[in-house]
Amino acid sequence: MPVSDQSILLLGGTTEAAELAQILNAQGFPVTTSLAGRTANPSPVDGNVRSGGYGGVEGLSAYITQQNIALIIDATHPFARQISANAQQAADQTRCPLIRLERASWQQQSGDKWQLIQSEEAAARLLPAGARAFLGLGRQHIAPFQACDDVHFIMRMIDPAEVALPRHHEIILAKPADYEAEYDLLRQYKITHLVCRNSGGNASYEKIRAARDLSIEVLMIERPKPVAHHVVESTDAVLAFVHSFFISVLRSTC
Repeated sequence: MPVSDQSILLLGGTTEAAELAQILNAQGFPVTTSLAGRTANPSPVDGNVRSGGYGGVEGLSAYITQQNIALIIDATHPFARQISANAQQAADQTRCPLIRLERASWQQQSGDKWQLIQSEEAAARLLPAGARAFLGLGRQHIAPFQACDDVHFIMRMIDPAEVALPRHHEIILAKPADYEAEYDLLRQYKITHLVCRNSGGNASYEKIRAARDLSIEVLMIERPKPVAHHVVESTDAVLAFVHSFFISVLRSTC
């Protein structure tokens, strides 16, 4: 029961965002999914898609007003600090409701050898000489390791890197795989340290399981605290909010 002249802005780029776009479009809600445009060949998304930035908070605020956005769903990656901060500020400026979908973080299990850290820079400082480190970070987050001349890196990314790389490195252009493939990869490359961000979700968790079973040290970068005022952890919670919101809008216009 959407209001025809108002639409939803879905800040996406995650599995959960794609799922929300599919469901909301199927239910007849006018949704535009916004992608940052950092991936050369992003996975298909149902409905209208917008790619690229807005020009900061002011640009996003202008877009919200011009496009008559009734509701913002921030379903970006847990480490997409800037866009989430901009989205909440723009929502406050335009008085547009915003709900943040923040998937649950991974929890340390028995057998995990985690060291909790705050940044990629901290990971670079902590890697010991002679380590063979697997970076599960993506190409935008490898610059801090450039000066680690005494570490051998295995770097997995979807698109080729566009920054200077460490002296000793190998690149794997691929997405996260299933448990067996992750286990074989870590063992084949004789990985001693895994560097990753606590992204949560199922898509990239299998490397954590494999590292646990291989007794590999994990430098786990903790996620930033959400800046949104209203945060939920599931797509079902977002969908319930959307339906409740538009019901209240309809009632107010009757």
